[in-house]
Amino acid sequence: MNRKLIICVLLFSGFISCNSDPAPRPKGYFKIDLPPKAYKLFKKPEYPYQFEYPVYSSVIKDSLFFDKAPENPYWINLHFPQFQATLHVTYKSVGNAESLQKMIDDAFRLTGKHSIKASSIDEIPVKGSEQVTGFLFNVGGNAATGKQFFLTDSSHHFIRGALYFEATPNYDSIRPVEDFLYQDILHLIQTLRWKEHE
Repeated sequence: MNRKLIICVLLFSGFISCNSDPAPRPKGYFKIDLPPKAYKLFKKPEYPYQFEYPVYSSVIKDSLFFDKAPENPYWINLHFPQFQATLHVTYKSVGNAESLQKMIDDAFRLTGKHSIKASSIDEIPVKGSEQVTGFLFNVGGNAATGKQFFLTDSSHHFIRGALYFEATPNYDSIRPVEDFLYQDILHLIQTLRWKEHE
């Protein structure tokens, strides 16, 4: 008797479970808690520039460049430990018009290298203070870096920045954080000052 009851229950549950079509569930991502925006000043006497940066990041002097000392002592990284992201900031002195043009060409070339994975590259002219102009690059898709920029005064200073995440690029998952940090990059651009122009 028990055997017949078990067989009936199994057959009945089999018929019920086969009536509905399976539906795939959409991918989900973890909720990201974003901190409130607040900034502090990076201003050290030995550096030829200053700017405001987020309080939830830390400034780390770049000590290694492909296992070698960096070519310039003013290279820094803005590290965002909460987001596992780093904004690499490199600085170079402008010697003459030819060297400035080479730096600008290099900035466009380095951004262009991401075109293999990028779905788009927007080149946006930016102007900070009176002595700060340059370009901001929005790289769409699964490129290694989605936000890059360069800034110069066209005569003495040149800064380039690139935002990287410590993860495999997946635009859908990192986009909320990248958009959040994009506002911080814009703030850095607006507050950048060259030291001799104070």
